[in-house]
Amino acid sequence: MAYKITEDCINCGACEPACPNQAISPGDERYEIDPEKCTECVGYYDEPQCASVCPSGACVPDPERQETKEELEAKFRRLKGN
Repeated sequence: MAYKITEDCINCGACEPACPNQAISPGDERYEIDPEKCTECVGYYDEPQCASVCPSGACVPDPERQETKEELEAKFRRLKGN
């Protein structure tokens, strides 16, 4: 599933450069994750980098965007052009 950023976000910006898919950008109130680009770092890392660097724990799985590991791998390949 894609990750999302909750209202716990303190707008520190640590998550944006950590995302290998460039899925994170500043939003109106807090940083946002583009679910079409989020692969939970599948294809790059063993764990979502946004969550691992977030000091406030605001990067969490989005229960409204359930995806299997196979779907995340397919999204990774599509984003990379493979």
